[in-house]
Amino acid sequence: MSDRWRGPSPSVTAYVGSWADSTGATRRPPSGGRPRSWGRSRVRDEFDAFLECGILAHGFLRLRCGDCGHDKLVAFSCKRRGFCPSCGARRMAQTAAHLVDHVISCVPVRQWVRVCQVRLRIPLRLLLAAQPKLVTPVLQVVHRVITRHLLDQAGLKAEQADSGAVTLMQRFGSAANLNIHLRCLVVDGVY
Repeated sequence: MSDRWRGPSPSVTAYVGSWADSTGATRRPPSGGRPRSWGRSRVRDEFDAFLECGILAHGFLRLRCGDCGHDKLVAFSCKRRGFCPSCGARRMAQTAAHLVDHVISCVPVRQWVRVCQVRLRIPLRLLLAAQPKLVTPVLQVVHRVITRHLLDQAGLKAEQADSGAVTLMQRFGSAANLNIHLRCLVVDGVY
């Protein structure tokens, strides 16, 4: 048994394929403009790439050992950010390794999680999902509040010290529902 991703199971392929066919989304927008179903087309492209990810029939690279002549086939991956568990896990592992090795390797860090469950006229999570440019101001407020808390704990003023953070945005909950989380890795202290 190989440890490589072999693509989705046949039952998942049949279900996702039938769902994608039932949406009626066009594959590409016409050159003259952007049709109303173009957003669905993007979702369908994500699903299509997921269904082809890791399957040798959709492309592969052959690796051969020069000494012993052993061959190994490596299937192409979709490298998408949406629904593919294999590519998502790879991206997560690469990001975590980069953060640990190069960004926050020598300082203590705390994780702060901000779940956007605020009830306004339009729930904040829906507003942030529909208007991604609003995530930046919300994140700036969250960082200011956390930094102010750390400065107060240290007994310092904003001009005397600052804090550092890396934030990752998670758009879905464990049930694949829209649930925007801001996961902030904040330096534990001020400098």
